[in-house]
Amino acid sequence: MSSPVYLDHAATTPVAPEVLEAMLPYFGEGYGNPSSLHSVGRMARNAVDQARDRVADALGCAAREVVFTAGGSEADNLAIRGVLDRAAASGRGRHLVITAIEHDAVIKTCEQLADEGRAEVTVIGCDQRGVVSPEAVAAAVRDDTVLVSVMLANNEVGTVQDVGRVASLVREANPRTAVHTDAVQALGKVPLDVRSLGVDLLSVSGHKVYGPKGVGALYVRQGVVLAPQISGGGHERDRRSGTENVPGIVGFGMAATLVAGEREDEMRRLGVMASRLTEVVATGVPDAVVTAAGAPRLSSFATFAFPGIPTDVLLTLLDSWDVCASGGSACSAGAHMPSHVLVAMGFSPHLAAGALRCTVGRGTTDAEVDRAGELIVRAVHQLQGAAAARA
Repeated sequence: MSSPVYLDHAATTPVAPEVLEAMLPYFGEGYGNPSSLHSVGRMARNAVDQARDRVADALGCAAREVVFTAGGSEADNLAIRGVLDRAAASGRGRHLVITAIEHDAVIKTCEQLADEGRAEVTVIGCDQRGVVSPEAVAAAVRDDTVLVSVMLANNEVGTVQDVGRVASLVREANPRTAVHTDAVQALGKVPLDVRSLGVDLLSVSGHKVYGPKGVGALYVRQGVVLAPQISGGGHERDRRSGTENVPGIVGFGMAATLVAGEREDEMRRLGVMASRLTEVVATGVPDAVVTAAGAPRLSSFATFAFPGIPTDVLLTLLDSWDVCASGGSACSAGAHMPSHVLVAMGFSPHLAAGALRCTVGRGTTDAEVDRAGELIVRAVHQLQGAAAARA
């Protein structure tokens, strides 16, 4: 029996051997609490400090600006709620600006805050390629706008936004407005330097870069003060309390170093494979829509929409043939709803419900891509034939 072809690296990645090796000691002899003053605690503290340096190097910031969290979703929540609560306490405002293609961790957080009457939210759309206009974002900024959040790389179609220009224009519109970007998909795939981007806050996650699940980080520019969302012992410079997940943090640090060092060569290799997959599917299924075509986007993404083919049915058939892909955000799996990203891009709900996201990664081979392309084409034809027979 052949191994499954895994084309869902945007959902999660396998832990790299180098990462696992770095983590293992901290399940054993390095078990100490980093806040303890004895030698066992100091060993854990040194490991956390080294990992913080590694993540900071990958982001181009100072180590003291890195706050470890339990993942990307918590990092997004800390950024949004932390800024909003701080601003509300000073009476500075409660207006938030986001885009229609953000991850649910941003969209649903802002929706909840609006439903509770704690925030007013303006949502900016995108064009048919999934690209957001920085000028449109800046035009929505008001005197009472406390935060703008624009994701760097989209998790469903891979489009990359000009966050640097967004930050620059927002500064001109209101220098007191904080700028946040969800860079969970971007780490290790695009050049990432918080100083060049000009952002105040940036979210990343370990399991998207061959690190462990359950650990992430939020870059917080020096001088930006957040209202903590988890109270307790004052960990992470009183920005996120809770005993640190030492093995996870160590693994994340190693993973950040790993992907930063491999980025250029690896993304070039993955780009060739994703382009090949796109060509095979688009040629084999003439009515397939290649989503985000022509947009600046992550090279590892190959994304489609198939008229009349429900995503869940297609994924089930592909899984039975040992091809692992997704319809979009894995965080929304089981929702049976059209992709909000594709709907924002102007796709009809009917077409958006037939989305397929394939993302190649470190372990993907050319042979696997060729095999997957053939099986995707066969699956779509089989399902289209079954639909025609029922009509």
